[in-house]
Parts: sequence; C-alpha cells; structure tokens
Amino acid sequence: YKPSIVIHLAAKVAGIQTNIAFPTEYLEENILMNTFMLKYAHKHKVKRFIGIISTCAYPNVVKNYPLEEKDLLNGPPAVTNFSYSYAKRIMAIQIENYNKQYQKNWNYLIPCNLYGEYDEFDNFKSHMVSALIKKIYEAELYLNLLGTGKPLRQFMYAKDLARIIKLIIDEQIYENLNIAPPENFTIKEIAEIGLKACNKRHLKIKWDPSKPDGQFRKDVTSKKLMNIFPNFSFTTLEEGIRITHKGYKNNIIGGHT
Repeated sequence: YKPSIVIHLAAKVAGIQTNIAFPTEYLEENILMNTFMLKYAHKHKVKRFIGIISTCAYPNVVKNYPLEEKDLLNGPPAVTNFSYSYAKRIMAIQIENYNKQYQKNWNYLIPCNLYGEYDEFDNFKSHMVSALIKKIYEAELYLNLLGTGKPLRQFMYAKDLARIIKLIIDEQIYENLNIAPPENFTIKEIAEIGLKACNKRHLKIKWDPSKPDGQFRKDVTSKKLMNIFPNFSFTTLEEGIRITHKGYKNNIIGGHT
C-alpha cells in the first residue's frame, strides 16, 4: 500500500484483572508490536506516524493534578498495570528517538480511557464503562461492581478520539498531546450516570471492596489540545453510554455477542 500516514492504535489491552494476571504478555507483546510498527514505518519512509499512548502510562502519584504532557516520565506507573504502562512509555521514547536521529515529524497522543459500540464487552477483559454496560444490561435487581467506587476516572467516547486524530492530520499538528474531556468522575458517579443512560435507575449498586481499585486518579489536562482546537466539543458521558448501550443491545438481539 505504501502509506504516507500510519496511525498506530493496535495494542494488547484489557482491564485491571487481566493486567495483574498476565504482566509478562502485556509488556512483551506491546513492546514487540510498537517496535516493529516503528521500525518498518521508518524502513518504508512513512512521512507521518501517530502513536497512541494511554493515560495509564503516567506516574501513579504526582504532586499536582491534572497531569500535563511533561509529567509522563516523572515517577513509576501504577502497579496494577505496570507492564502495559511501561510498554506505552517506551513507545513514546522510541518516537522521540526517531524524531531526533532521523529528523521525523512523528508524534504520540495520550487519550484517557475509551469506550464505544465496538469495544470488548467482557467482564474480565474490558475497561470499566464497557463492562458496566454489560452488567447493567444483564442485571435484574442489583448491579455488582468491584472495588469501592472512590477512584476518579476520565472516559472518552471513541469517536471523539477519531475526530481529533483527523483534525490533527488535516491541520498538520505535530505536538504530543493529552486528549480527554474535562470531567473527572468517581467510579460511583460513572455507575450512576450509566444507570441513568441505560434507563436502569431502579438497580441497587453493590460494591465489593475486597477487589482492587487500581490507580486512585490519573486525570489529564487537555489545555494544549483545546488551545489548538478551541471549538471542539466532547460527547458527554451520559450520551456516549446511551449510544454504546444501544449498539450493545442491537448486537445482542442480532446474535453478534
């Protein structure tokens, strides 16, 4: 195909339980994937490479929140996704090395947690919002959730990230940027928004505090992004969950689980 632009979104990725269970695979497979993508993009003279990192790569704890792009390497990541986080950090370093050594204009983007109709809906593999939608759909009286509900998270509807990537390419932006909506909800608040969006507000939430909460907070600022695209509007969490829930139900009814 000889592409002039490569957007590297691929990754071995899942929820907190899988990251804890398989740290070797999450480090090794992601490092190999990223390394070969970059190596052969360089070999075939790809003009534009955009690597997708993750807010998981940021330090577990910093003095000041929200996190800025300059904070990426300022401390170890959370132990619950340590291997995945370091693989993402290494890709950021690799991209910077190609830029310095070979005068590339490559960059990386750091989105917060994503969700959408085409996500992995599996209680063991998926991230919080997609797992939440599946649990809400299946629940009758109680919604059983892991942890305490206290940690803070930013979630972004996946199509918003796609729109931003398109803008960045069209406008020839080469900066490394955080991408996240401004809201930073507790897990409990996200669950309540999910119940409202899915018309299941009658369900009672039961928490299992014996399960790990993961990183307490990792919210990032999109100030640099919004200075470039001041008119960009993110999909609200309630609307995004409503769209995703509808897509999930349609797949269930259509037999595409």
